[in-house]
Amino acid sequence: MDEEFRSLTDRLAHEAADPDVFHQLLATEDDEELAGVLVERERPLWAREIAAFRLGCRGDRRAFEALVLLLNHRDPERCVSAAHALLLLGDPRTPRAAAALATNTLRTAYALHPVRLLTALRAPESVPALVATLDRLLSPAEPHWRVALACVEGLGTLGDDRARQVLEAALPHPRLGTAAAEALSRLGWGERAYVSRQGL
Repeated sequence: MDEEFRSLTDRLAHEAADPDVFHQLLATEDDEELAGVLVERERPLWAREIAAFRLGCRGDRRAFEALVLLLNHRDPERCVSAAHALLLLGDPRTPRAAAALATNTLRTAYALHPVRLLTALRAPESVPALVATLDRLLSPAEPHWRVALACVEGLGTLGDDRARQVLEAALPHPRLGTAAAEALSRLGWGERAYVSRQGL
């Protein structure tokens, strides 16, 4: 049992209303049984999450839609589990779906894990989506600055020169400046410009 699966089972053990079904879904090796949970009516969310997670980690693309919904859930722990399973799933639709969630202005509060998933995927969609998301979150009073910070860190990890302009724009931000300077240094930008921008 890997760490993510252990975390999921510990979390959902407190949520599952039917312990017998809970343990059956954790134990079964029947992918058809798990896939059935995703389409059956009136299945509780915890059961769908177990089924989607297990199928996703096995590379079964029938889990894709359920995992994308969980990736954008209001509960951050569900998002973490979904992102882990989507990364293992390897579905070619994942980068586009994660980019759509990250750039959705109506769902910015839930964009942290789509942003992190885009970084991990290193897909063609990753840099444009992170740049676009960061660009609209640069106000010093932005309440979703943690999403912006994840974009900055992700762009630094990806090391793509297309991020230079938006990372430079992030330098004066009180919560983003240090991370933006570090990200820019990975593009060969160096610390001198950061010092200059700060008037030091």
